[in-house]
Amino acid sequence: MKLLVIPASLDLTQPFSATPAWWQLLKALYEIGVEVIATPYQGPAIESLWWRAEPNPAQWQGDAFKAARDGVRKMMGERSDQRSAVPTVFPSIISSQQNTAPEFPSLRSGEGLGEGMSDRLIRQTVQTLITPLWARHLDRILTRQPDIDAVLVLTAPLNHLNGIAAEIQRKHRKPVFYYDGDVPASLPDMSGFASGFRIYQGANPAEYSAFISNSKGGADALKALGARAVHTVYYGADPDVFSPVDVPGQDIDVMFYGHGKEYRAQWVENMIAAPSQAMPEARFAVRGTKLGGLGRSELLPYLSFSKLREYACRSKLNLCITRRAHASVYASSSSRPFELSSMGCCIVANPYLGIEEWFEPGKELFVVASRDEALDRYRYLLAHEAERLAVGRAARERVLKEHTFRHRARQLVGIVQEYI
Repeated sequence: MKLLVIPASLDLTQPFSATPAWWQLLKALYEIGVEVIATPYQGPAIESLWWRAEPNPAQWQGDAFKAARDGVRKMMGERSDQRSAVPTVFPSIISSQQNTAPEFPSLRSGEGLGEGMSDRLIRQTVQTLITPLWARHLDRILTRQPDIDAVLVLTAPLNHLNGIAAEIQRKHRKPVFYYDGDVPASLPDMSGFASGFRIYQGANPAEYSAFISNSKGGADALKALGARAVHTVYYGADPDVFSPVDVPGQDIDVMFYGHGKEYRAQWVENMIAAPSQAMPEARFAVRGTKLGGLGRSELLPYLSFSKLREYACRSKLNLCITRRAHASVYASSSSRPFELSSMGCCIVANPYLGIEEWFEPGKELFVVASRDEALDRYRYLLAHEAERLAVGRAARERVLKEHTFRHRARQLVGIVQEYI
């Protein structure tokens, strides 16, 4: 199989949180025999051992629009650094423990929802100036390489590519898929991301052959937006990248790495700040920014990815504190549980609806429902090394059995083959 892939970015230095996952997915596709051509929507085309890169046809225009967008938002007082919120349609499922999808209002086209004046102006300008460049670029690639089997868009702004999927299917007879790895946070009644893209406003999801999503519970919302079909492919981990590393000893008792407290501030307080004050005998450490008050926790410097892996393996307990949007919509996967499990870490997580789809609580990780429960769990696990290590081993075994990116790549290929 040969795929033409349009990732939002291939540049790991940019603030697009899914980029490391897309690197792992494209690597896994190569490893199972898929030929990948990658042409990024934002930033430079980056070659690798696992894919061949085609240029970004609108790199300077995209960089200019990003700078203009951020400048306009700053001038107009709109927040450009806001993370995703839980919309008003979700409260009824936040406390639900059932494997059911929420009921969503009619969201078709997402027009106007969560979109400020600057967003609308920039989107319309992009559709006028940048979308035609992408249409011609993809047409040229598909004309030169008619053996490409399908086109896959990886979380590039949907409303910046209007009409392209329909034209590819009409002219080249190739299925075109949109993989939204940010559901439910990407939905139009959310507040947006640090990247600032609000991807559904003014878009036409129905022009794609099918949607692929990281969230089982978000499928109905995508159908309400107009998606013809929705498939779920969760995040995972590359066990060669996220592997245990030998360290002299586990000198950190409790560790968390992540950025931003928005929509998880209470759990940062309950699982980090308050316990660190209540357990002066324990060493709490954090690698991250904009997390607010962290009690007695030590701030670790960022040096490299390999150092992050070392921090995780030096820690007796690793915390997984998931933002409310993902934690409250059933089985909305994020990368961190798979990464930590793949490194053989003993994980303590905040409540995460649907986490049992991937890991067994009590056997492969632990979930705490309050500050007091977190304190009790920390004290118990820190005093029982054998149990702690056994849980970490079981978590990595589960990843190797079911949750590697090779598993996800095979699942993705199976979906694509249904439409070829």
